[in-house]
Amino acid sequence: MLAPQWAYERAEVRPYDPEWAVRASVEREQLSDLLAPWLVDRVEHIGSTAVPGLAAKPIVDLMVTVADLDTAVEEAADRLAAAGWCYVPPELDLRPWRRFFVKPDASGQRREAHLHLIQTGHQRWTDQLTFRDALRSDARLAQRYADLKRRLAQQSGHDREAYTEGKADFVASVLDSSR
Repeated sequence: MLAPQWAYERAEVRPYDPEWAVRASVEREQLSDLLAPWLVDRVEHIGSTAVPGLAAKPIVDLMVTVADLDTAVEEAADRLAAAGWCYVPPELDLRPWRRFFVKPDASGQRREAHLHLIQTGHQRWTDQLTFRDALRSDARLAQRYADLKRRLAQQSGHDREAYTEGKADFVASVLDSSR
């Protein structure tokens, strides 16, 4: 089976677009309703599109906590699929701490949104919010991150895993200084 076209989408960093916050708000409201039986915390807008003024890939990242990852996926998958979300199984995602969904655009070629389901109490929930809030509160830090992301997109935008890995040291240093 071939992977969907959006799986090969190049990482492309664009200037901040206020529409990202609008899209996130709509998705948050829909996901709050869709996932209500499984939600432990609220739906959070995370990632670079959640930081006003920050250049980013134009993909809205959303995060929720659930009591049990596999139960939530098993029971909510049909609801999410009906709303346009595509499940990425753990053996393809390679991040055991989450269950991951992608919402492609109408063409099926580009990603519009990501949904990260996180086990309640997992450190990743706190880390994601801490990192987002650090960028929101420090314009110079956000600019350094934007510069790094632009460089990485030019160097390895064709390889999303390499692009993500290239940000790891920066993210870790921000989290270390926030603790």
